[in-house]
Amino acid sequence: MAEDRETRLRRLKIRSMRRGTKEMDIILMRYFGARHEAMEEAALDRYEALLEESDQDLYAWVSGQAAPPSRHEAMVADIRAVLPAAE
Repeated sequence: MAEDRETRLRRLKIRSMRRGTKEMDIILMRYFGARHEAMEEAALDRYEALLEESDQDLYAWVSGQAAPPSRHEAMVADIRAVLPAAE
């Protein structure tokens, strides 16, 4: 049975806030909170793929310490756009 949108959003919200590192919990919770309602299925698929990456890699990409792989460039750029400049 296919997962309905509300169930998927709840699952992704939990995955966003239980990453393992507090920094990524905060970053991804803020991002998902700001964007989830407007995300279409394809964007949710890309976000879910991003969540499969390690926290260390994600933090390096979001903080600009390393370039993300091309498959995640647009999503990482959008995460950076949502975050306050201090992060």
